[in-house]
Amino acid sequence: MTEIAIIGGSGLTSLSGQEILRREVARTPYGECSAPMVFGKLGGVEVLFLARHGPRHTIPPHEVNYRANLWALKEAGIKNVIAVGAVGGITADFKQPGTLSLPTQIIDYTYDRQHSFFTGADKKVIHIDFTNPYCESLRSILVNASGKSGLNAVDGGTYGATQGPRFETAAEILRLERDGVDIVGMTGMPEASLARELGLCYTTVAMTVNPAAGKSDKEISIKEIERNLSSGMAKVCQLLEVALPDCV
Repeated sequence: MTEIAIIGGSGLTSLSGQEILRREVARTPYGECSAPMVFGKLGGVEVLFLARHGPRHTIPPHEVNYRANLWALKEAGIKNVIAVGAVGGITADFKQPGTLSLPTQIIDYTYDRQHSFFTGADKKVIHIDFTNPYCESLRSILVNASGKSGLNAVDGGTYGATQGPRFETAAEILRLERDGVDIVGMTGMPEASLARELGLCYTTVAMTVNPAAGKSDKEISIKEIERNLSSGMAKVCQLLEVALPDCV
């Protein structure tokens, strides 16, 4: 039974090297998820892949149906979720494009998203412990795999989740930096907290594709981001192939 899922973000709409066995369209109480769930094997390990932004990258961050996506994974028998995301780098260790990082904390700056399964008059009020938002056992496997593979991902850091789909202003990035944020992305929340509500072991692999606004002397270039995505996601796939055998 497949127990590991990989959620692919920008630049990862399919899982390179995955031997595809079947695709399944999931319908949930929260609507349809972003894309068909792709079941298969990567490096001999059974894995489910889900494209967060859709198979053609047409769903912007603020319109992703995070609840449907996580619910569908839970219903499919998934226990461990590795979420891949492209980010902007803010602090020195994270700023260089091509930097892989495995954050330990997150700050949520999003709004007007469905942040919980526990909503509605028929639901009990539930408060989850979110002190440590990422599953440390799964994150540690990825940290070890990054060392084995020579990729040397940054171990730690704080992810700032912003609303999008626009990039941030330089002043907003300075504010995030004062808050202690190292990397900025648009999809980290409410994905992480929804996974916690469902009891899923969830962690993030972040790939820096550009310095955040005001952190270089250039404007943010979509063409440059696309180039960095291509090379960066190859690193992510390499990391996953090394890590997956230790996840089962």
